[in-house]
Amino acid sequence: MPVLLGIFSLFVPRLVVAILWFFTGWFKGMFDTLLWPILGFIFLPTTLLWYSAVQHWFGGQWTLWPIVGLVFALMLDVGAGRGRSSTPSAPRRERARLHAHA
Repeated sequence: MPVLLGIFSLFVPRLVVAILWFFTGWFKGMFDTLLWPILGFIFLPTTLLWYSAVQHWFGGQWTLWPIVGLVFALMLDVGAGRGRSSTPSAPRRERARLHAHA
């Protein structure tokens, strides 16, 4: 079950954070203020999950593998919005047709 939740967290990290927050004590005592988990939920949900996993499973020790996981989580969070355009583009065939007649 934890492996399934870990895989699920890669696709919908905000849902996993919400489930862990409301139904478990996973984040209890981890943060001094509510600001950091809220900012993590909004901006870097996968990184928030990884940070909490390091606190639980690695005892808060930032050795090689926790840092590798942190870099991977940051890449997922920061790169998640890339590739999307703010303006819709024409389908490929339509663009090719428009360029052929120009």
